[in-house]
Amino acid sequence: MRCTTNCLERRVRLGLERVGKFIGLHPWWFIFVPLTLAVSLGWGFCFLEDRKSNDIVQQFTPMDGRAKTEKHFFESYFLHNTENYEDFSSLRLTTDGVYGALIFTSDTSVLSMAALEEILLVDANVKGITIGYGTEEEYSYGDICAKVNGHCHPNVLLEILDYDANNINVLNLTFPSFDSIRMGKLSLEHLLGQVEVDSAAVVQSANALRLFYYLQDVNATLGDSWLNKFVELMTNVTTSITQVSYFTSISRQQEFEKSTKSVTHLFAITYFIAILFSVLSCVRFDNVRNKVWVACLGVISAGLAVLSSFGLLLLLNVPFVITVASSPFLILGIGIDDMFIMISCWQQTNVHDSVEDRLAATYKEAAISITITTLTDVLAFYLSFSSPFGSVQSFCLYAGTAILFCYLYNITFFGACLALNGKREGGNRHWLTCMKVPEDCPPEASRGYIACCVGGSYDHKTGAEEEHLMQGFFRKYYGPFLTTVWAKAAVIVLYIGYISVSVYGCTTIKEGIDLKNLAIDQSYLVQYYEADKEYFHNYGPIVMLAVNGSFPYWDEAKRDLLESCIEEFKALTFISDLSVSWLHSFERYAKQENLNITTEAEFKNHLQTFLQRHPTLRLDVSLANESIQASRFFLKTSKPLSEKIMLQSLRETAQSCEVQPLVVYHPAFIYYDQYTVIASNTIQTVSVATVVMLAISLILIPNPVCALWVAFAIVSVIVGVAGFMALLGINLDSISMINLVISIGFSVDFSAHISYTFVSSTKASVDEKVVDALSHLGYPILQGALSTILGVVVLSVSVSYIFRTFFTIMFLVISFGLLHGIAFIPVFLSFSRFCSK
Repeated sequence: MRCTTNCLERRVRLGLERVGKFIGLHPWWFIFVPLTLAVSLGWGFCFLEDRKSNDIVQQFTPMDGRAKTEKHFFESYFLHNTENYEDFSSLRLTTDGVYGALIFTSDTSVLSMAALEEILLVDANVKGITIGYGTEEEYSYGDICAKVNGHCHPNVLLEILDYDANNINVLNLTFPSFDSIRMGKLSLEHLLGQVEVDSAAVVQSANALRLFYYLQDVNATLGDSWLNKFVELMTNVTTSITQVSYFTSISRQQEFEKSTKSVTHLFAITYFIAILFSVLSCVRFDNVRNKVWVACLGVISAGLAVLSSFGLLLLLNVPFVITVASSPFLILGIGIDDMFIMISCWQQTNVHDSVEDRLAATYKEAAISITITTLTDVLAFYLSFSSPFGSVQSFCLYAGTAILFCYLYNITFFGACLALNGKREGGNRHWLTCMKVPEDCPPEASRGYIACCVGGSYDHKTGAEEEHLMQGFFRKYYGPFLTTVWAKAAVIVLYIGYISVSVYGCTTIKEGIDLKNLAIDQSYLVQYYEADKEYFHNYGPIVMLAVNGSFPYWDEAKRDLLESCIEEFKALTFISDLSVSWLHSFERYAKQENLNITTEAEFKNHLQTFLQRHPTLRLDVSLANESIQASRFFLKTSKPLSEKIMLQSLRETAQSCEVQPLVVYHPAFIYYDQYTVIASNTIQTVSVATVVMLAISLILIPNPVCALWVAFAIVSVIVGVAGFMALLGINLDSISMINLVISIGFSVDFSAHISYTFVSSTKASVDEKVVDALSHLGYPILQGALSTILGVVVLSVSVSYIFRTFFTIMFLVISFGLLHGIAFIPVFLSFSRFCSK
């Protein structure tokens, strides 16, 4: 019983055969036109700097994230701190703000008098920073700092000490809060780390102390200049008693942008490695059949594809994100892979045929394989453009378009190069000198003459070029060995082990990107993030909770209902307390002043007087026409086991409360939103892509059973990559998501090549078909896998986590894809009696 679906496949083969013949007849046109097109589109690189878009929030958080909508709500209804710098409150910021931060650490205690003197000295140096701006006018920290009651936003620990280290000996500093006569009750949880207290909660020692320096957010240039001076100062600061790490609100973005520059010099190394590998792979010990120049031109063809595709998209004003910088390494590997397939098919043609007939035969055999892989790769990337992450969208658009150009140039430019090389071979000319050489060596010729001046041998039985050593290995040894019963059993056991470990790994996968990984390894950010994680990991963000819309606060029953909602929030395991409540403060004020607030008129009247006395709390009540449009409260959190669980629990609690609508927000939620979509979006993208890949395989591989094996390979490779990725400690984030999309394409590439050749084989038994498929494409697949790995191997020494992760996952993708292509799928196909054309 045989079931074939070769209607479209046959038409595509015949169409590409005609294309090959036409290119063989007119090769020079297909050299000059692609070169002219590439040069023309390459002008787009003039706009590269203008198209760069590396904003972390824009590119690495969900574009339609819920937190961004919540942020807009808070900014719309509540006074910004930027509107009144005399009432600045870091607690009420809807963004990270503009600031510099220091973390001092010590193995003993940062509260010793000697350590505090050192900290106070650094603090004085920071406050002494001055910057020039505009007309030689200089600005000091006091000129541009965010102010509270006319003074710079205080570092409360230093204020408590009155900037005198000696006072630590006479001060009973309590933790986690301290009652100050001048400043009231102060929370110290985010300012002191690894604190030891006695039974009276008096601090005995602390291993970390944090200081903040907030600036006015009115002039970005002025603020950035001061923060850059801050970094410059801290880079040169030396301390003997404490260790200090530092950070600014612009550091994350600045250090992130250094990642792209860190790999620029690796491009030249990569292309040198690719050319060297291609040349060595295509070297023949025959002065006529040698494919050295063809290999070099194949690498150039991939380079032209990158130049054209990137230039076109830059001309079309498509954003260029840092993740795109890794795609040329990938495109190079894909282009060389297709080149090896075409060279392999060329070598199977009859050397006595005309060049146009040889090229037609080459296209007829090879073009379907590379068409399948191109379609699957391109669709995998274009389908992933629906991702909510800008970085993924940008990468997929650039990579998908580059693969299209890679296919176009392989068919045209590289095919023309193959035809010109074929004309040289047809004239039996030397690969280097183009001089005619004898096919048969003269009897009196020396070994040197034979090695350098004789060539043009071929298989006189088939008329094809002589079999390459590695092709012979696959035909004579590897293929027959793989089809033995014991080899098949070993492969099945190996696959069971592979899939078991992979599935286990998938159960341990973690979601979300660690922000420190956006910086290069040597960045000062890494030290700051590590200090923050080590010493302040127990403390979570203080979350805003807002009542959106009019609410009868004067109605005691309604206030009780609101209070019960707040209690529901406090019942969550990671909520430690209600940090700030304007309503509770107002109720205490009304009780102290013996005021009646049970009617709407009296409530609003007394509230106005109360807010005038407490301007900071005025920031928590949105008034319009004497009506409360919205108000907010603050929830103190401890560090949850999972940011995803915290975010979902807060939103679910807000949704379930009887008081509606409630909105929860913190600036960090913009980053946390990735946890809510990354897994579901990845599964959705991979699932849709897999279905589309199956459809393409069913159309172009003329046997539905074998097409199903290709779909099976896709799922198997993706599960393997995801599982081993987790076991290697790589999180599922927008960066690894890109690589999972890539794995769809590569899992199709290798399996489709083998499956298509297996189906097309004229051999009688399935085992013979397996051997035939491996002998034809086993070596090109191996070459393609090695060339792709070599294309990205330089990224393994990158100082950027982003690019090292790209290499690690690409290595997994290629390794598992290759394993499926030359081991798992051939064995599984040998069990399919219906997989024949």
